[in-house]
Formats: sequence, C-alpha cells, structure tokens
Amino acid sequence: MLQQGPGPEAVAALAARVCPGFTAGAVLRRTPRSLLLSGSVGRGPVVVKYLTDPSPHWLQRFRHEVNAYRTFTRQRPPVRVPRLIAADPERRILVMEHVAGRPAANERHPGTALARTDVRAVLHTFATLNRWKPPPGSFPLAFDYPARVDRYHKLGLLTDRDAGDLAQLLRGLSRVPAQFCHGDAVLSNVLLTAQGAALVDWESSGYHLPGYDLAVLWTLLARDPMTRRQLIQTAQQSGSLSRDAFLVNLMLVLVREIRLNDVGPVGEEQRRLLRRLHDDCGMVRRAVRAAIGTR
Repeated sequence: MLQQGPGPEAVAALAARVCPGFTAGAVLRRTPRSLLLSGSVGRGPVVVKYLTDPSPHWLQRFRHEVNAYRTFTRQRPPVRVPRLIAADPERRILVMEHVAGRPAANERHPGTALARTDVRAVLHTFATLNRWKPPPGSFPLAFDYPARVDRYHKLGLLTDRDAGDLAQLLRGLSRVPAQFCHGDAVLSNVLLTAQGAALVDWESSGYHLPGYDLAVLWTLLARDPMTRRQLIQTAQQSGSLSRDAFLVNLMLVLVREIRLNDVGPVGEEQRRLLRRLHDDCGMVRRAVRAAIGTR
C-alpha cells in the first residue's frame, strides 16, 4: 500500500531546510516507498529522494544508502555515481547530483533484448565496480547466505534437496573472498550517459559472493538470451569456484524474484512471468546438481 506522507511541497520545504539554496522542480517518480523530486542548488541540477515508508526495515536501508554516498565522497568508486549534496537520514531526505541520462531499461523485466552497445556499457560498469575495494569497514556483508537458504527452505521456496545442495556448495565457497556489489542491478538503476554508465540507488550495496550483480541481471534478462550467455561466460571465467558462487547467487535471486511476484491477484502477464521464473529455477537447480557432481 502506498504510504501517506508529506506532499511534494512539504518535501521541497524539508529539502530546503536540509540543503539551503534548494529550489524545487517537478515530481520525477513516486514509488510505494519514496518520492523523487527534481530541483537545483545554485546552477547545479539535483534530485531529492524522500523516504515515504518509515518502517524500521526501510529506514535502515535508507541510512545505508546515505552512508554509501558519504563513503563515495571520501573515496570515489571507479564508476560514475551521483555526487552527494546533503542528507539527513532522520528526516528521511537525501539530496544528490542529478545525472542526465536514460535508464538502460524502464521495465524490471525488459520485454526485448537490449542494444549491444548498451549491453557493453552495462557489463563494463558492473565489472569495474565489482573489482573495486571500498575503504575497510565502510560496507557490510549484504546477508548471511546459509541463513537465507534456511529461511527460504522454511518458507517452502526451496526443497529439502535444494537446501542441501546449496549448503554443500556454500561449504566449498567458505574461503572465497567476498565481492563488492551494487546489490540491486535492475536496469532502471543504470543511467546511460554520453560519458558512460552511472549507477544510482545504493540501498542494497555491500559484499556478496562473487557474481551477485551478474545473477540479478541474468534473472531479469530472460528476453535477451545473447546477454544471458555472455553473463554466464563472464561468471565462469575464473574457474569452478566462480561458477559455484554464481549458481548459488542465481538460485537465491530467482527464489526472491518468485516471492516478490507471487503475491495478490495474479494477472496473465504475471502468470507468464512466474512460469518463466520457475522454468529458470529448474534449469539452475539442474546446474547446481551438475556442479556438485563435478566436485
């Protein structure tokens, strides 16, 4: 349900208190959890993000995003990100540089294949980010993998054998170094600009098993088999441990995507999406079992 909160005028006034000199523009986007406003500070265009959902979970995620932008101020990542202008997590306001660009895709699950030039820009950006080492202590482990497998198993989203297979792969990955990931590699969070791609929305950033961002992209790009093949090749190029980490990430991302979409009244389009996700789960399940068989 959409949270009832301050309207655009009240959010603009709040932003002006947090960021003196702010002048409001138009509403860019509303979601069930946030309101985005355009505006300016001096001659510089900015975007204001206001968290409309004050629940503890989303408030923690918002604080995390603010901390990510503060970290980027101290040490710039090797990919383009909006510059932090001002923030007040307790007031749920974030003011950042406006990056002029177009989303790599507007749909969560694009209905057609991406242009090859866009694919190259997207994959190069995530590969560059995943090689970056943020300042020590600035980002946490995104989640506990065995605990997430156990939770999905208890919810009935993973079978007994799924949970056992994933646990076996995770034991073999216990010493694999974690990789810094954006954590929410949906294509609307990738802005394509004349200077290359920029990444926005850092509320899920942190350390994962290698290949997490690639697993998210693979899950969402079912209508782009060529890019899917390229993602698999990229994920496997460092050997069997890289492959196993990618498979664990894929299984957990697919299960989460099914959980997100299997709610409320399901229309025909949603049913087709769920069938496709379940088919993908079956394919990844077989790949997980084959990976265990090669150990």
